[in-house]
Amino acid sequence: MPESVYTVVEVIGSSTKSWEDAARNAVETACRSLKDVRIAGVKELDLKVENGKVVDFRARLNLSFKYDPRIQKDWSEY
Repeated sequence: MPESVYTVVEVIGSSTKSWEDAARNAVETACRSLKDVRIAGVKELDLKVENGKVVDFRARLNLSFKYDPRIQKDWSEY
């Protein structure tokens, strides 16, 4: 297997329906601007609660994508 380097970023998705939808929203939205996403790992799940009711499911994920040395991005601007 050839050697590879991957960049990892953290994203948070939300959904009013489920954690699965929250994770899917995070991945699909991030893939619109990140090239060649390979792995999504769920880091944390939580809920937003208002007046004793669950109103939002949130999923925090680490996404990895193949490092491209031709692209240097200053992630601090995001």
